Amino acid sequence: MRVFKDLDEVAASVGETIGPTGWIPISQRRVNAFADATDDHQWIHVDRERAAESQFGGTIAHGYLTLSLLPMIASKLFVIEHRGAKLNYGVNKVRFPAPVLVDSKIRGSVTVSSVEDLSIGKRLVLDYVVEAEGQDKPAMVAQSVVVVLDEERPDA
Repeated sequence: MRVFKDLDEVAASVGETIGPTGWIPISQRRVNAFADATDDHQWIHVDRERAAESQFGGTIAHGYLTLSLLPMIASKLFVIEHRGAKLNYGVNKVRFPAPVLVDSKIRGSVTVSSVEDLSIGKRLVLDYVVEAEGQDKPAMVAQSVVVVLDEERPDA
Protein backbone atom coordinates (compact mmCIF):
# COMPACT_ATOMS: atom_id res chain seq x y z
CA MET A 1 0.00 0.00 0.00
CA ARG A 2 1.49 3.28 -1.12
CA VAL A 3 0.59 6.26 1.08
CA PHE A 4 0.82 9.70 -0.50
CA LYS A 5 0.96 12.42 2.15
CA ASP A 6 -0.19 15.06 -0.35
CA LEU A 7 -0.73 15.75 -4.02
CA ASP A 8 2.89 16.89 -4.47
CA GLU A 9 3.97 13.35 -3.60
CA VAL A 10 1.55 12.02 -6.21
CA ALA A 11 3.02 14.40 -8.79
CA ALA A 12 6.53 13.24 -7.88
CA SER A 13 5.49 9.63 -8.58
CA VAL A 14 4.62 10.12 -12.26
CA GLY A 15 5.87 7.08 -14.17
CA GLU A 16 5.99 4.85 -11.10
CA THR A 17 4.04 1.60 -11.12
CA ILE A 18 2.33 0.57 -7.90
CA GLY A 19 1.29 -3.01 -7.35
CA PRO A 20 0.16 -5.51 -8.16
CA THR A 21 -2.57 -6.20 -5.64
CA GLY A 22 -3.10 -9.63 -4.24
CA TRP A 23 -5.28 -11.98 -6.24
CA ILE A 24 -9.01 -11.16 -6.17
CA PRO A 25 -11.46 -14.03 -6.78
CA ILE A 26 -14.14 -13.63 -9.45
CA SER A 27 -17.04 -15.87 -8.50
CA GLN A 28 -20.20 -16.74 -10.40
CA ARG A 29 -22.11 -15.09 -7.56
CA ARG A 30 -20.31 -11.78 -8.20
CA VAL A 31 -20.91 -12.05 -11.95
CA ASN A 32 -24.61 -12.83 -11.40
CA ALA A 33 -24.96 -9.86 -9.02
CA PHE A 34 -23.41 -7.61 -11.66
CA ALA A 35 -25.74 -9.05 -14.31
CA ASP A 36 -28.69 -8.29 -12.04
CA ALA A 37 -27.46 -4.76 -11.28
CA THR A 38 -26.94 -3.91 -14.96
CA ASP A 39 -29.68 -6.06 -16.49
CA ASP A 40 -27.03 -7.70 -18.70
CA HIS A 41 -27.81 -11.41 -18.54
CA GLN A 42 -26.03 -12.52 -21.69
CA TRP A 43 -25.59 -16.29 -21.55
CA ILE A 44 -21.78 -16.14 -21.72
CA HIS A 45 -21.87 -14.55 -18.24
CA VAL A 46 -24.69 -16.40 -16.48
CA ASP A 47 -25.49 -19.72 -18.17
CA ARG A 48 -22.82 -22.14 -16.99
CA GLU A 49 -24.03 -25.08 -19.08
CA ARG A 50 -24.23 -23.19 -22.35
CA ALA A 51 -20.99 -21.30 -21.69
CA ALA A 52 -19.20 -24.59 -20.99
CA GLU A 53 -19.70 -25.39 -24.68
CA SER A 54 -18.25 -22.05 -25.81
CA GLN A 55 -14.66 -21.30 -26.79
CA PHE A 56 -14.10 -20.09 -23.21
CA GLY A 57 -15.10 -23.40 -21.62
CA GLY A 58 -17.25 -21.63 -19.04
CA THR A 59 -18.77 -18.36 -18.01
CA ILE A 60 -16.75 -15.16 -18.15
CA ALA A 61 -17.03 -11.90 -16.23
CA HIS A 62 -18.47 -8.85 -17.93
CA GLY A 63 -15.75 -6.49 -19.11
CA TYR A 64 -17.60 -3.68 -17.36
CA LEU A 65 -17.54 -5.70 -14.13
CA THR A 66 -13.75 -5.69 -14.34
CA LEU A 67 -13.83 -1.95 -15.02
CA SER A 68 -16.15 -1.40 -12.06
CA LEU A 69 -13.57 -2.98 -9.75
CA LEU A 70 -11.03 -0.18 -10.37
CA PRO A 71 -11.99 1.78 -7.22
CA MET A 72 -11.56 -1.37 -5.12
CA ILE A 73 -8.25 -2.16 -6.83
CA ALA A 74 -7.08 1.42 -6.27
CA SER A 75 -7.98 1.19 -2.57
CA LYS A 76 -5.67 -1.82 -2.25
CA LEU A 77 -2.80 -0.03 -4.01
CA PHE A 78 -2.66 3.52 -2.71
CA VAL A 79 -4.21 6.18 -0.53
CA ILE A 80 -3.91 9.95 -0.86
CA GLU A 81 -4.05 11.68 2.50
CA HIS A 82 -5.80 14.76 1.19
CA ARG A 83 -9.04 16.12 2.60
CA GLY A 84 -10.52 17.26 -0.70
CA ALA A 85 -13.00 15.05 -2.55
CA LYS A 86 -11.72 12.62 -5.15
CA LEU A 87 -14.10 12.40 -8.11
CA ASN A 88 -14.14 9.91 -10.96
CA TYR A 89 -13.99 12.15 -14.02
CA GLY A 90 -13.98 9.41 -16.62
CA VAL A 91 -11.81 7.08 -18.64
CA ASN A 92 -9.81 7.99 -21.70
CA LYS A 93 -9.37 4.45 -22.95
CA VAL A 94 -10.47 0.98 -21.90
CA ARG A 95 -9.66 -2.31 -23.58
CA PHE A 96 -10.40 -5.93 -22.61
CA PRO A 97 -7.69 -8.01 -24.37
CA ALA A 98 -8.40 -11.29 -22.53
CA PRO A 99 -11.43 -12.79 -20.80
CA VAL A 100 -11.79 -13.21 -17.05
CA LEU A 101 -13.00 -16.74 -16.48
CA VAL A 102 -15.43 -17.22 -13.63
CA ASP A 103 -13.75 -18.89 -10.64
CA SER A 104 -10.39 -17.44 -11.63
CA LYS A 105 -8.64 -14.47 -10.03
CA ILE A 106 -7.54 -11.02 -11.10
CA ARG A 107 -4.99 -8.55 -9.78
CA GLY A 108 -4.21 -4.98 -10.72
CA SER A 109 -1.47 -2.42 -10.83
CA VAL A 110 -1.49 1.30 -11.54
CA THR A 111 0.97 3.80 -12.98
CA VAL A 112 0.56 7.50 -12.31
CA SER A 113 0.63 8.90 -15.84
CA SER A 114 0.20 12.61 -15.14
CA VAL A 115 -0.86 15.17 -12.56
CA GLU A 116 -2.21 18.45 -13.90
CA ASP A 117 -3.19 21.64 -12.08
CA LEU A 118 -6.80 22.76 -12.28
CA SER A 119 -8.40 25.87 -10.84
CA ILE A 120 -10.31 23.61 -8.41
CA GLY A 121 -7.54 21.10 -7.61
CA LYS A 122 -5.63 18.50 -9.62
CA ARG A 123 -6.41 16.06 -12.42
CA LEU A 124 -4.75 12.67 -12.08
CA VAL A 125 -4.41 10.33 -15.05
CA LEU A 126 -3.90 6.76 -13.89
CA ASP A 127 -3.01 3.82 -16.14
CA TYR A 128 -4.35 0.50 -14.82
CA VAL A 129 -3.45 -3.00 -15.91
CA VAL A 130 -5.60 -5.86 -14.65
CA GLU A 131 -4.22 -9.35 -15.10
CA ALA A 132 -6.35 -12.50 -15.13
CA GLU A 133 -5.01 -15.70 -13.69
CA GLY A 134 -3.96 -18.06 -16.48
CA GLN A 135 -4.10 -15.46 -19.29
CA ASP A 136 -1.08 -14.30 -21.31
CA LYS A 137 -2.64 -10.94 -22.14
CA PRO A 138 -4.06 -8.47 -19.62
CA ALA A 139 -7.76 -8.80 -18.88
CA MET A 140 -8.09 -5.02 -18.99
CA VAL A 141 -6.06 -1.91 -19.56
CA ALA A 142 -7.71 1.38 -18.66
CA GLN A 143 -6.71 5.00 -18.36
CA SER A 144 -8.74 6.52 -15.54
CA VAL A 145 -9.07 10.26 -14.88
CA VAL A 146 -9.66 11.47 -11.33
CA VAL A 147 -10.18 15.06 -10.19
CA VAL A 148 -8.98 15.77 -6.67
CA LEU A 149 -10.59 18.91 -5.34
CA ASP A 150 -8.73 21.41 -3.20
CA GLU A 151 -9.53 20.94 0.46
CA GLU A 152 -13.07 21.87 1.30
CA ARG A 153 -13.67 25.59 0.88
CA PRO A 154 -16.81 27.52 1.80
CA ASP A 155 -16.86 29.16 -1.65
CA ALA A 156 -16.41 25.97 -3.64
